[in-house]
Amino acid sequence: MQSARRLTRRAVGLIAAVILVASLPLYAAPEKIRLHVDDYVIDAQIQPVTHKLTAHTTVKFTALEDLATATFELNNALRVTHVADDKGQELQAERVSQDNTVRVALPNGLPKGQSTALTFDYEGTLQSADDSPVQGLKLAYIGNDITYLLYPARWFPMSNYGINRFTATITITAPQDFEIIGSGKQSPGQPFSGASEEPRKETHETTASKSRRQLGNPRRELEKKEAAKSEPAGMHSVTFTWDKPSFPGTIIAGKFVKTVSSEGGLNLTVYTLPDKKQFAQEYASTATKELFFDITLFAPPVSSTLSVVELPDDTVPSAWAPEIAALAAHNITEKTNYRLLANTIAHQWWGVQVSPASKNDWWLNDGFARYTEALYIEHLVGEAGFQEAIKDMSVGALAYQTVPLSSVGSLDTFSPEFQSVVTDKGAMILHMLRFVLGDSKFNTAMRTFAQQYSMQSVSVDQFREVCEKVLGDKLTWFFSQWVDSTSAPEFKDKYTIYRMGNGKGFRIVGEITQDLDLFHMPVEVKVDTDGQTELKTIEVVGTNSPYAIETYGKPRRITIDPNDHVLKNSSDIQIRTAILRGQALVQQGDLAEALRQFQSALAIAKASSLAHYRIAEVFYLQRNYQAAANEYRDSLNGDGEPRWTEVWAYIQLGKIFDITGQRERAVNSYRQALQTNDNTQGALDEARKYLNKPFERPKDITQ
Repeated sequence: MQSARRLTRRAVGLIAAVILVASLPLYAAPEKIRLHVDDYVIDAQIQPVTHKLTAHTTVKFTALEDLATATFELNNALRVTHVADDKGQELQAERVSQDNTVRVALPNGLPKGQSTALTFDYEGTLQSADDSPVQGLKLAYIGNDITYLLYPARWFPMSNYGINRFTATITITAPQDFEIIGSGKQSPGQPFSGASEEPRKETHETTASKSRRQLGNPRRELEKKEAAKSEPAGMHSVTFTWDKPSFPGTIIAGKFVKTVSSEGGLNLTVYTLPDKKQFAQEYASTATKELFFDITLFAPPVSSTLSVVELPDDTVPSAWAPEIAALAAHNITEKTNYRLLANTIAHQWWGVQVSPASKNDWWLNDGFARYTEALYIEHLVGEAGFQEAIKDMSVGALAYQTVPLSSVGSLDTFSPEFQSVVTDKGAMILHMLRFVLGDSKFNTAMRTFAQQYSMQSVSVDQFREVCEKVLGDKLTWFFSQWVDSTSAPEFKDKYTIYRMGNGKGFRIVGEITQDLDLFHMPVEVKVDTDGQTELKTIEVVGTNSPYAIETYGKPRRITIDPNDHVLKNSSDIQIRTAILRGQALVQQGDLAEALRQFQSALAIAKASSLAHYRIAEVFYLQRNYQAAANEYRDSLNGDGEPRWTEVWAYIQLGKIFDITGQRERAVNSYRQALQTNDNTQGALDEARKYLNKPFERPKDITQ
């Protein structure tokens, strides 16, 4: 496997993709929201052999202002064959492919505050990403082993994605050997009878035939019962009913093997294909532990049922929905990916139970899930692992500083900027808030927030009010600084040490400086001495903040914010953010700009092994093997941070030697990789593999 992909930082790869699937709206500048969808009744059939979806969907909605036209988002791969109102009257629908929408004219209009229902018949082939609402990303696929209809795929007509909470009754008809997974109470469904296989000749359709497609129409129900008697051989139907407004729009089906766990009273099932069955029990155990950890922090979730489901590798690394946590196959391995699973499960609270009221509130979803993941790391592996997670989040938070969180809705929501801000800066805000409130009050605030606004859409102001009530003081200064602004301080310290008389020790008189005039934050100062370490919290206000600390032992080292409680700039962070931006550009295919970002990191630290390694990857992708080899060697001769750069540089050099026909040198390089005894991301297995058989560059992939 290509090491560039294996070793991409989670802030760029895994978490960005979790955000992409789980919670991002589609357009950078959406139109004003003019309607609210209240409920869906979806009757759909999947045909794996032909990759076809056929569906009959009734959408109940309420006008938020006077409407002459109702607009819904719908995947461009799906063709609407018929639209009717709640009286069965045929309506005119216009497909607008530029924004994946269908616009339905309402002949009599719909006054503000009134509700109605529209019924859509539609069909289409879901096989590739060609017509995906997210360019180049496959979010829906109907196939023989696994079928997935992810909520962001817009496989049913929707409005205000990720914000509009709704209830749903979804019936799916699929092959008999398919397990079907969805959200809500499960019951046997009637076989599909909603839409015809061929487009209707709408101009000749009778009023009686239209009326049969009305929601709850007795004749339609009778037809479905009659159809059940002649259900196609090898097909079965399942109905999922979710009656609490949320986002129950994901369906996954396939030839899964089930692993069931009822530990602690939970109803937890892991669905995998047969080749992943061996890992299912460990993932069930890990998911159970993570659920109970979150329950302890935030109170019980809305449901005690959870399905952990395998997705294929041709889509996103993870996805969530009520009662669903889905992971791509490459994330289900012998080494349990507990971090990604923790993040995905956390969305049962932050997304399912509590969701953002607007795009500008998006970090209440993804930032909260990211920090919940970090809290679980702290619980599981301790402070060292937690600090590494905080460093990752700090880098992501500062990688892009174009707009504040309070205006993030103005960004292209599938851009690295949006993902970085809502996820990592959102998580860092919670980390800093924990420091300001203290652990006990922070935990109380998070629990109160989850309980008070359960099954609701919420704003940042509502979260702030909860925190202020728990603290007993205003936090306007904190939220204004971190939510409404973009900058982070770079602390500098000037001090003088005085020896006090009569053996009383030493006095440090110093001043913390930084360049943000409006900055206000408590900051710790740590003093390492010959004896006891001193730790004091200083209120840093404005650009210059004096302090005085007395110690008994002679001061040896003074550190500002030693535990990284504050989001701050530093040369190390600047290097890592430049590299992170470069990695994002590599993922987007912009290698030239990625190279410039990596080189800017080298300008700060010429010996950065990581910067040299990333530059080598770019040259390697371009098949500029001599330049790549030079950079891999510079990485080996650099500062050695992070440690994995050594083993993977040797492996990549070995591949280059194999590609260029120098087998003896390749073998030597693989042996040097083995001598590092570093198995990061399976490095040693990779080295052994190519010791036995020369590496060959795949014809269709530049490796």
